[in-house]
Amino acid sequence: MLENEVPQEGNSTLSGHRKAVYARGTDGKMRIVQSAGWEVEEIVTRQAVDDLIRLAEDAKQRVLSGQTSSLEFHMHSKRMDVLLLAQVTGLWQWRVRRHLRPKVFARLSPALLARYAEALGMSVDALKKVD
Repeated sequence: MLENEVPQEGNSTLSGHRKAVYARGTDGKMRIVQSAGWEVEEIVTRQAVDDLIRLAEDAKQRVLSGQTSSLEFHMHSKRMDVLLLAQVTGLWQWRVRRHLRPKVFARLSPALLARYAEALGMSVDALKKVD
């Protein structure tokens, strides 16, 4: 894309901020150009956020019915998946998936709960509840 072709339509998901994109200048070299975003990007971003909100609501219903642990709800509400939560906590993915089971989650050590709480930016007490 050329420097003068960088979309400036605006994107409400950027909250008025601009972002950097690479574009080719008139001299043929790649440069960083500010962009206000474009409509297609906004639509895709909103769809992804709506999907994450739906996952969190579905998880909340499963927590309330005893099918999953509160960890799954908080993971989705913080816009994470098993892979990302595993990377942030330094745990194996299979362990994170195992901790999504209510009986296993109830037996986690205080140190492991603190690790999850820190990764999710919340207290251990908040991690154990679904509001």
